[in-house]
Amino acid sequence: MTEAPDISVEKTTSSKLASTNLKDIPFGSAFTDHMLEADYEDGEWKNVGIRPYQALQLDPSLAALHYGQAIFEGIKAYRTTDGEAIFRPYDNFRRFNQSAARMNMPAVPEEIFIAGMRQLIAIDRNWIPDGEDHSLYIRPVMFATDEVLGVRPSNKYKFLIILSPTGPYYVNPMRIAVEETYTRAAPGGAGFSKNAGNYGGSMLAATRAKQEGFDQVLWTDAFEHRWLQEVGMMNVFFIIDGVAITPSLEEGTILEGVTRDSVIRGLGEMGVRTEERRISIDEVVEAHAAGRISEVFGTGTAAVIAPIRELYYKGRSMEFDPSGYTVSAAVKQWLNEIRSGEREDRFNWMVKV
Repeated sequence: MTEAPDISVEKTTSSKLASTNLKDIPFGSAFTDHMLEADYEDGEWKNVGIRPYQALQLDPSLAALHYGQAIFEGIKAYRTTDGEAIFRPYDNFRRFNQSAARMNMPAVPEEIFIAGMRQLIAIDRNWIPDGEDHSLYIRPVMFATDEVLGVRPSNKYKFLIILSPTGPYYVNPMRIAVEETYTRAAPGGAGFSKNAGNYGGSMLAATRAKQEGFDQVLWTDAFEHRWLQEVGMMNVFFIIDGVAITPSLEEGTILEGVTRDSVIRGLGEMGVRTEERRISIDEVVEAHAAGRISEVFGTGTAAVIAPIRELYYKGRSMEFDPSGYTVSAAVKQWLNEIRSGEREDRFNWMVKV
């Protein structure tokens, strides 16, 4: 385990914890007392510190605001039978730096990302809520901080980690519209990276879908609008003829989800075969018509597993019955038992705070 670097610590004199209801809290609506902050200047990371959660003072010419060099991650910490632990942070650390490389940004070293995160959570450990589907959401973020206009990589960056106690993300099974107009990602683009632009570019399609009564969109490829990618900002799975099928990562248009990988591992433990391959909306339509699809669900850090009850495509509604979903329910329980400490962590996913 990496030891914490020499991180300065300034603790708050007025905690918000007593006035925060951790039992009934919407996702991303409250933040803990402290945050980690570090600056990249002159080719090195410096000013690494944990301080009270506070607003940032930013120059109007800040490079990130104009040219979009900004990336982030989503991680969770849980209360377990043996103290507090973070779920698979090293996988998020690796993915964060993959995103950084794609966006031409510096890598964040392990002694800041992992060790700093553990130290920050240790200070705010009382913010980790109890209860089913409750956790402490961890948001590392890095953005360009040059104060000059010009289309080029920034010379300066800021790295932050903030923490947010949270409950369930999606409460009810989702209605999803298959997107036929807008595109999230194309081969050669940045779809595999967790950069801010991917999320900003998704909002119009999602808003229009919500205006029509849907919860999100199922993204399709940029050329034919046939090949399936992600559902909203989650990976998607279909159980067809008892086989779990999820779109392949090979084209670089889909985020390499940590929850996606965890679900694939869990399905393997349960004896469910998984296929990572191209899957088209035509295959889904045909399988639904033949009664061969038993489950459709999304996977992601925020939602973990989100059942889908309807797909809408070309004026046709394909409906499913989440009350009969057994595979996704079982793999979610399997994951929850590992996270809570009730099941042996054979994969060494849980990292103690």
